[in-house]
Amino acid sequence: MIVIGLTGSIGMGKSTATNMLRRMGCPISDADAIVHRLMARGGDAVVPVDAAFPGVVKDGAIDRAALGQRVFGNPEALRRLERILHPLVGRDRDRFLRRSALRGARMVVLDVPLLYETGGADRCDSVILVSAPAMIQQARVMRRPGMTLERLGNIRKLQMPNGEKRRRAEFVAETGLGRYVTLRALQRAVRLLACRPPRQWPPAPQPRWKAARYHARSRPRY
Repeated sequence: MIVIGLTGSIGMGKSTATNMLRRMGCPISDADAIVHRLMARGGDAVVPVDAAFPGVVKDGAIDRAALGQRVFGNPEALRRLERILHPLVGRDRDRFLRRSALRGARMVVLDVPLLYETGGADRCDSVILVSAPAMIQQARVMRRPGMTLERLGNIRKLQMPNGEKRRRAEFVAETGLGRYVTLRALQRAVRLLACRPPRQWPPAPQPRWKAARYHARSRPRY
């Protein structure tokens, strides 16, 4: 099973690319959606986050605005939060990979905004980066409620420079030239990757009898 990493800095158009890949039939694991679920009522992150940052729980869920005020601009607090969330997100991602493999998926996408920053690219067969000029990025982000130039600048400091991401990524999908250009870039990447043997999944050799049963049950869905 081919594992594709999809990433891009804030305002680069990753949500648009994710929707396009989903319509192509790729199962998607969305890291942001996982974090939202973990912090919702009953989520696995509620208790440990509340213990680390008392007072950020409201009606049984993490108040993301209150939590943001505690960690924004505080590197130590941010690292403490990441130590809680990253293992939980990783477990969810691994369940997604196992479930997708059992369903016979030939290709899956890990949608991770901080893929390079967290070392996640090492767990992918290839990386697709969504990218746009800085002026377009800024215009998109500034339309978000509550966003300011200062806040955007602080967010950019936490993210690897786009130029470095472009250097590392195997495929770059431009999102500042219209949806058609983005779609064509994604289609080309998927077409090329579909011809390659997987390197990352399964993560280790399986006993022969398990591998035989797995292949017998597999049905290509991509």
